[in-house]
Amino acid sequence: MGVEIQSPQEQSSYSVEQLVAVNPFNPEILPDLENYVNEQVTSQTYSLEANLCLLRLYQFEPERMNTHIVARILVKALMAMPTPDFSLCLFLIPERVQMEEQFKALIVLSHYLETGRFQQFWDEAAKNRHILEAVPGFEQAIQAYASHLLSLSYQKVPRSVLAEAVNMDGASLDKFIEHQVTSSGWIVEKEGGSIVLPQNEFNHPELKKNTGENVPLEHIARIFPILG
Repeated sequence: MGVEIQSPQEQSSYSVEQLVAVNPFNPEILPDLENYVNEQVTSQTYSLEANLCLLRLYQFEPERMNTHIVARILVKALMAMPTPDFSLCLFLIPERVQMEEQFKALIVLSHYLETGRFQQFWDEAAKNRHILEAVPGFEQAIQAYASHLLSLSYQKVPRSVLAEAVNMDGASLDKFIEHQVTSSGWIVEKEGGSIVLPQNEFNHPELKKNTGENVPLEHIARIFPILG
């Protein structure tokens, strides 16, 4: 049973999401998916499913691959950290393409983010502004990820560590902290200026619920007769 191919007239009545759902392997939707990547960039939205669909189509139509679009997809995937989106996208990109300088740089950036090496990340990002600044919201997305990672690792973080992680200082860092105090419940200590982060099961392990140790009473009641 073959894949049903809609005519261009029929396709025009579908949204991109519907095209992906109806005909994900139809090469005729490739231009729509490329335009949708650019739309995601300008509107600061994100669709992993549509982007993966485009990368799969490039596998079947390698001569039509637009590396400019692929780079934008990977930058958007970096912005979705801590999800595994970057790795999912990279898996669909041929190794010969990954060896291009812009993609090698993005892979290095991904590694730094995954390992929490933020100073190295921001240094490398500064060398590749021509790739990253084409996608609005990139810096803010990474700062949000850095804050998230710190909240999983620290109960209290020194201001200097936060400054390095989010690549901010001075008044811009003050404003960032004020926003987090309001929106995320951060507390700034009066002495020293360290930031107390909200408790969670990762920075306060005692909060983690160990469901494996909670045996319902009725189960215990059933065991006693057997033991007797």
